[in-house]
Amino acid sequence: MGDGVKASVLFVCLGNICRSPLAEGAFRAEAQRLGLEVMADSAGTGGWHAGDPPDPRSVAVARRNGVDISGQRARKVSKDDFRTFTHIYALDHDNLEGLQAIAPRDATAELGLLLDLAPGHEGRAVADPYYGDDAGFDVTWRDVTMAAKALARRLVEEGWR
Repeated sequence: MGDGVKASVLFVCLGNICRSPLAEGAFRAEAQRLGLEVMADSAGTGGWHAGDPPDPRSVAVARRNGVDISGQRARKVSKDDFRTFTHIYALDHDNLEGLQAIAPRDATAELGLLLDLAPGHEGRAVADPYYGDDAGFDVTWRDVTMAAKALARRLVEEGWR
């Protein structure tokens, strides 16, 4: 529960240019809609895109859905993130394993798989649309939006405000 502490959520994929920026954008939009004061960010387990904006296809699908993610910049997950954020969600199993491997002993963040938050989608990964066509970005947007809504509702129900 919140106990006066503001919730903070980090979304993590591999390069931080497709899935996690979309998850961050969808979550920010839903949190704002619900009046939930929360810090949100995204990062990648790999750092080769550090400083880059989201993939143009991610920017486009978010924009089509009323969300602007164009100002985001990719970054690599740091050990400090495990103490800075209250919740860290990986978008697939490989990145969850990568996060578990680098989590420091004094980590305080709740760590999980993003789609575990969406009833009926537990255990599933958010598909990586990077090597596909634009339709894959629509599927990714749908999945991260569904999970973002479930997460925002859960945080409200748990008393995070």
